[in-house]
Amino acid sequence: MIAADHPVAPSPLSDGPGNGEGKPPESRRQVFRRRFITATIIVLLIGIPAGYLLISAGQSRRSGKDKEAAAAAVGLRDGWPSKMQRRIFEIPIPGNAVGVQHYETNNWKASRMYVKFRTTSGGLDRFLTGIGTGRAALEPGAVNINARDINVTGWYFSPNENWASTTHRNEKPRPTQTITVNMTDPASPVVYVVSAATP
Repeated sequence: MIAADHPVAPSPLSDGPGNGEGKPPESRRQVFRRRFITATIIVLLIGIPAGYLLISAGQSRRSGKDKEAAAAAVGLRDGWPSKMQRRIFEIPIPGNAVGVQHYETNNWKASRMYVKFRTTSGGLDRFLTGIGTGRAALEPGAVNINARDINVTGWYFSPNENWASTTHRNEKPRPTQTITVNMTDPASPVVYVVSAATP
């Protein structure tokens, strides 16, 4: 038998078809499909967490507004704020204060403490000094508590009364106190305070 009569089997190491090597180049359609799938996966990996964060932030804001609205329905409460509240909002109510009322609101933008009380002339001086200001800072004839805070508290500032106001600002995160005083009876002034703390 001569060599020509024996078929030669292809070597397993040869580059024959079907051994997995030498893939034909991808068509344009295959390239487009592969890139589209890759882009879709990237968008999903980034977009889903980002969307979740946006939804959570929106829910948090709505929740804060809902809590504030619920608190507003309660209104001012008779009695002194707790020592912790007075310390956080830096409202040194004088010991001889009477008719003390308070109310706290919190939302994602700011926390506010509303306080009203009647004191003596000396008590007003102690209060203002404790905050870090003084009687000289009071602007006669001014009411500086804004319409939003008036709406929350239901306070009414009659134009027939003798008012004086000041705003004591601190660097964040310390609160800023907006103070209006009814000086119609100088011996028995009524103090209105809005102390706002922002993160």
